[in-house]
Amino acid sequence: MELDLSPKLPRSSYKGNGGSYLDWSPEELPMLREGNIGAAKLALQKNGLAMPRYSDSAKVAYVLQGSGVAGVVLPEKEEKVLPIKKGDALALPFGVVTWWFNKEDTELVVLFLGDTSKANKTGSFTDFYLTGSNGIFTGFSTEFVGRAWDLDESIAETLVSSQSDKGIVKVGEGFKMPEPRPHDRNGMVLNCEEAPLDVDIKGGGKVVVLNTKNLPLVGEVGLGADLVRLNGKAMCSPGFSCDSALQVTYIVRGSGRVQVVGVNGKRVLETTIKAGSLFIVPRFFVVSKIADDEGMDWFSIISTPNPIFTHLAGKTSVWKALSPEVLQASFNVPAEVENQFRSKRVAEEIFFPPPE
Repeated sequence: MELDLSPKLPRSSYKGNGGSYLDWSPEELPMLREGNIGAAKLALQKNGLAMPRYSDSAKVAYVLQGSGVAGVVLPEKEEKVLPIKKGDALALPFGVVTWWFNKEDTELVVLFLGDTSKANKTGSFTDFYLTGSNGIFTGFSTEFVGRAWDLDESIAETLVSSQSDKGIVKVGEGFKMPEPRPHDRNGMVLNCEEAPLDVDIKGGGKVVVLNTKNLPLVGEVGLGADLVRLNGKAMCSPGFSCDSALQVTYIVRGSGRVQVVGVNGKRVLETTIKAGSLFIVPRFFVVSKIADDEGMDWFSIISTPNPIFTHLAGKTSVWKALSPEVLQASFNVPAEVENQFRSKRVAEEIFFPPPE
């Protein structure tokens, strides 16, 4: 049976007074299960708090909208209280405990993409909450809670039963949350909209790549990532991951067209992609995109911390590295056709501006 590669929107997983949590289902997007990938979004309203939790999966978090505060506790480390804003990327290894808070009027939206190869359910994240009606405390008896934390049973009962909400709550207007510490961002966060560009093609597009050099924690997560901003009507060269990595792409802004070609030269996907949708390119399959008039931005994770891509057009194209005679014989064309094919796009890299 052929895999369904069509882009999908997330479904609502749960809601609270302070916001909602959405995820992509492996039943609706089978490539999640096939590729051991999870994907979800957290949306917090003003004063919304996503209560402390840890996950069964290593993830990359990307702030799609708004600004707020993230609490991060790495195993056996002190809490980092990070100011976060649109464009920020965070690497979240196994064992990290996080909480998220929005104190602004604008909704805070965070995307999570990660590896579910060791998860309870392939293709889905499972979060373990420390508090709330479905939290760790709720599962233990007051006797165990009292003995573990040396508390009177009445205090233990209060801790276990006082929070009736789960996952996301809304704190009172006057409640004082921890103040973010800008220096805590060092080594923890990379803003993809402000970081030095890895690719900048005039009229074509821009790329920032997350790897172990600019965000070392991605090495612990085992994933790489990038933010691509494609200009209006520009094209992203056909290419593939040559180190067997999967590419998971979320459309951040705009819209465009995508084609994916797989085994035996079969086009396995041709569709329009829009902001908010997610799709996955299988290993070694070739993908190319063309933006609509307003341009298109996307954030991707790649299932290796330092990915390597091969592009089939542009000055770094593998075609230009092959001998002319090999190309002529392989295409079964005259020498002048091969020469014209080779001479095009000699100065451009992975993005091609729209035709004049």
